[in-house]
Amino acid sequence: MTNRPAVPPPPPRSISEEARTSLAMHFPPPVYPPLGDTQGWLDHVRDSNGTLIQAMSAMALPVHTQHTKIADVPAYVLRAEGVADDEQTPVYLDIHGGALIVGTGEACRLMTTPDAVTTGMITWAVDYRVPPLHPYPAALDDCLAVYRALLEVRAPQDIFVGGGSAGGNLAAALLLRAGDEGLPMPAALALLTPEADLTESGDSFETLKGIDPRLSSLREVNLLYAGGHDLTHPYLSPLFGDLSGFPPTFLQTGTRDLFLSNTVRMHRKLRAAGVEAELHVFEAMPHGGFGGAPEDAEIGRELRRFLDRHRRDRQENGTRP
Repeated sequence: MTNRPAVPPPPPRSISEEARTSLAMHFPPPVYPPLGDTQGWLDHVRDSNGTLIQAMSAMALPVHTQHTKIADVPAYVLRAEGVADDEQTPVYLDIHGGALIVGTGEACRLMTTPDAVTTGMITWAVDYRVPPLHPYPAALDDCLAVYRALLEVRAPQDIFVGGGSAGGNLAAALLLRAGDEGLPMPAALALLTPEADLTESGDSFETLKGIDPRLSSLREVNLLYAGGHDLTHPYLSPLFGDLSGFPPTFLQTGTRDLFLSNTVRMHRKLRAAGVEAELHVFEAMPHGGFGGAPEDAEIGRELRRFLDRHRRDRQENGTRP
């Protein structure tokens, strides 16, 4: 006997029509290969990237993009129209999502292009290595290498770090490791429905199982990514790290987001460590948002307000967020 609904509840009338339409579209959970099936995982990653690229390719945004290497790590440098290409413009270090295995190459560019518009900064998108060929700590090593390179061209007060989902995991892990290695913190951090706990120990992993139409358990993927390392290590599950010294942090989730517990627990952990942290929980929103509904635009506005408030060029020029 279980008290979990056999089917998800209908979309509430409290959200936009676009959001209700999106919420009614459920996607079946993926079937993952056995952990030892390297070719099976390579095929899964390839197919997932192809699906992602196809879904996002129709979205055209006025963003100048340069494919490059930073500290020998593939990366994209993106700049929206109206963003100055000079050394006074802050840089947003964007770490893409994709369950820690998806989002390389063209998919990385497509996923981070909207952020270049939202942030109003120069955006560095890290095309980090992924399993099955490159398990932990390869992705974190890549992010740290790019962060070190960024510190050579920008003061910490002009650097912002952010990521969604798996990118939120890596963004938080990056700051933990940077702190351990004596590197300065950036001006602020953005964690959008972060995968902060690879052990999936939070309440919402049970209460929202089958309710989130976009996301199901990633246990198999998490084990693949960890490559035999302990999932409770803070570099794998930042929720279990010492967050004292973190910069002001923006967190976002939704009431139907499987990662709701990840986000609210991360917020409480940050507050307990004395860190300034904002938590934004959106009505009925699943993992990753509604895919273009007005509520998604509201996330962008809130994030931009938060980032602008911590930009010293805006403060020095007297510009109101």
